[in-house]
Amino acid sequence: MQGQNRNEIYPGLEVGIILKKDQRNGNVTYGVVEKLLTSSAFHSRGIKVRLEDGQIGRVCEIVEDN
Repeated sequence: MQGQNRNEIYPGLEVGIILKKDQRNGNVTYGVVEKLLTSSAFHSRGIKVRLEDGQIGRVCEIVEDN
């Protein structure tokens, strides 16, 4: 799982998050980070962020540009 360290995530980064409603089924929602909501440097379940479209969830993957 990527996205557990706050220093890897920043506004403008494209990420995959798991919304609260999707924690059981593991559906991933993709978008661009607007704001980091977790203040600690590390979180075992992923750093919580708000996407540009307003959705809030924990980062489960960072989308790489190849």
